[in-house]
Amino acid sequence: MSVIRPFKGLRPKEELVEEFSCPPYDVLEENEVKEIVSKHPNSFLRVTRAEVEFENEIDPHSEIVYKKAKENLEEFKKNGILVEEEEAALYLYRETWNGHSQTGIFATFSVEEYQKGLIKKHELTRQDKEDDRTKHIMILEAQTGPVFLTFKSKENIKKLIEKGIENSKKIYDFTDEKKVHHELWVLTQKELIEELENAFNSVDSLYIADGHHRAAAASRTREILKSKNPLHTGNEEYNYFMAVVFPHDELKILDYNRVVKDLNNLSDDEFINKVSEFFDIIDSPESPYKPKSKHEFGMYLNKKWYVLRAKKSIIDESDPVKQLDVYILQNYLLDPILGIENPRKDPRIHFLGGIRGVKALEEWVDSKNWKVAFSMYPTSIEELMAVADENKTMPPKSTWFEPKLRSGLLIHEI
Repeated sequence: MSVIRPFKGLRPKEELVEEFSCPPYDVLEENEVKEIVSKHPNSFLRVTRAEVEFENEIDPHSEIVYKKAKENLEEFKKNGILVEEEEAALYLYRETWNGHSQTGIFATFSVEEYQKGLIKKHELTRQDKEDDRTKHIMILEAQTGPVFLTFKSKENIKKLIEKGIENSKKIYDFTDEKKVHHELWVLTQKELIEELENAFNSVDSLYIADGHHRAAAASRTREILKSKNPLHTGNEEYNYFMAVVFPHDELKILDYNRVVKDLNNLSDDEFINKVSEFFDIIDSPESPYKPKSKHEFGMYLNKKWYVLRAKKSIIDESDPVKQLDVYILQNYLLDPILGIENPRKDPRIHFLGGIRGVKALEEWVDSKNWKVAFSMYPTSIEELMAVADENKTMPPKSTWFEPKLRSGLLIHEI
C-alpha cells in the first residue's frame, strides 16, 4: 500500500512561472545562480540559494542565509507572486525533452512509510547535506524542492493520469532554458482523486529515484516537530513530504561518466597490462566511444579510444550491486589500479553527466591535462529497483536522471 495525498500547493501565478521557477538548488554553480537572479529578480533561487543575496562571500549554511530565504519566501507571498491553491489538489506533471516524455503526479507522501522502508532508498546520505535541508525546511516551514519517486508501472494508474489530465485545468505550459517542456494540471475533482488514491493502495512500494537528502530531511523534520507537539495526531502537514511520482518505464537514465587525473604513478603500458587482467581491451571502432551494452566501457587514453569488456570471472550476476557497471569499474579498476578508494572524496576523479555527451570526456582530459576517461553504459531503472528491494546501496554517481524536476512549480507548507 502506498499513500498518495492531495495538498494545497503554494505556487507562482501562471504568468510568472517561467521567470520564477528554476533548476534544482544543487545542480548550479555560484556564478550560474548569480546570473539567473540578475536576469530574473523574482527567481525562486532567492529562496533555495539565498546566499546569492549577499555581496560578499558567505557560508551558505549560516543562520542569516536561511533567515533571508524565509524573508524572501514571505515577500513573494505578500507581493502576490505566490498564491495558495483554494482546495487540496493533486497535480499532474509532464516533462518533455528531446522527444521523450514522462508524466507523473505531484502530491505529498507519507514520511512514516519512508521511515518503515516502504519508500525505498538506493543511496547513502551525507550528514552535512541532511543538516542543510532539515534546517531549510524548519526555518522556512516549507518543503521547497520535490523528491523524485517512481513505482513499478501499472496500466490502470497510467490511464487514470490521462483521465485526470482530460478533466483538469492546465495551469503551466512553458519550455525552460534547457529546452525541457513543462506542463502542469491541477486536479481537484474528488472522484478522480479518490480513484488515484485507491489505485496506489495496490502499489507495494515506491522508490526514490533522486532526492534522498530531501526525503531524509523531511523525516528528521517530522520527528522534531512531533516531539514539540503534545497534540500530535499524525495528520499534520509535517507528516508528509512533497514529491513527484512517475511510472518506472517512462524514466530516462543517462550515463554517468568518469575522468581521472593521473595513472597512480604507472606508465601507460603498466596501466594497460593491469587493466587487461580484468578486462578485454580492443581498439575502439569509433571515436569517441559510447558503450553499446552492459559490462562494456569506453576508455580514452593518450588521445585514443579503447573498448573495455569486463571478463566473466569478475561479474557476479547474483548480487544486484556487484553486477552494476559502476561497481565493476570501481572495484576492479579505479580502486585497485588507480588508487581511488573513496570516489566521493578523492579530488583525482571527476564525474560528468551523460547530458554533456561522450565528447566532453575528451575535452576534459585534453584541456585540463588529465590522463584517462571512462564512458559508461547507463544504469537501468530496473537495476536501481533491484538494489533498493534488497535494502542495498549503489556506488556513488550511479545514475543521472534527465530531465530533472523543476523547482518552484509548487511549494508544500508544513
